[in-house]
Amino acid sequence: MAAERSSRTKPSLHRARVQRTEQLTPHMVRVVLGGDGLAEFAAGEYSDHYVKLVFPQPGVRYPEPFDIAQIRADFPRHQWPSTRTYTVRAWDAAARELTVDFVVHGDEGLAGPWAAAAKPGDEIHLLGPGGAYVPEASADWHLLAGDESALPAIAASLARMPAGVPVHAFIEVAGPEEHQELEAPAGAEISWLHRGAAPVGRELVAAVQALEFPAGRVQAFVHGEAGFVKELRRLLRVEHAIPREALSISGYWRSGHDEDGWQAGKREWNQQVEAEQESAAATAS
Repeated sequence: MAAERSSRTKPSLHRARVQRTEQLTPHMVRVVLGGDGLAEFAAGEYSDHYVKLVFPQPGVRYPEPFDIAQIRADFPRHQWPSTRTYTVRAWDAAARELTVDFVVHGDEGLAGPWAAAAKPGDEIHLLGPGGAYVPEASADWHLLAGDESALPAIAASLARMPAGVPVHAFIEVAGPEEHQELEAPAGAEISWLHRGAAPVGRELVAAVQALEFPAGRVQAFVHGEAGFVKELRRLLRVEHAIPREALSISGYWRSGHDEDGWQAGKREWNQQVEAEQESAAATAS
């Protein structure tokens, strides 16, 4: 799962067909999408590429060809399709296959249950891709931190890390059963943190706080539940004085909110947090 991130290009609408699915861990399902509807899809510039999956409202029929802009112009707001934002785990242009990993908690949510029940031949519309982050070879070392929602982007980023550069990756999951095999350069330090019954992000924040930061310029990618992201942003910006341009930080989701509710107030929340922490960073310097 992922919340909306800034995109440098206007997202395009695509129609994809489920090719196959795979249960990666007890709470992570992989869905591979393909079909002629992805003929114009292109990704690869960023390791945090994302798409917005489009889910029709129950009982509402939309005209064909499906045009989300026209639907939003012609239909009342409560009949607009819902969207959910997910990281592109992988894109195989030659095979025209788009891989998306979903966190699934039973019947909770919208996209998770869809992924759990998806079968070959099912179709879904999607918007994108967007994206903004990719590991830079010029950084002296890299920091990656996130929960399950950020795991697909962290995994994609690890696979694109420059060789010979120190990498510290912290991934918080429910327990050891949620571990995955990840592609990473030799020497990358990957720490799996087990939440258990603790609040989301507590173990992650403690682990990053305890890290002895290597010398040199860091590039950091910190994403996941908004509460712990706020804490880590303060740690990096205020306590370690890391410049904003070296940070990719975003709350993909917020505890107690679905994506619609979180997105409605996310911009204001982020602006408030950023203003507070930028002021603190300026004072500290």
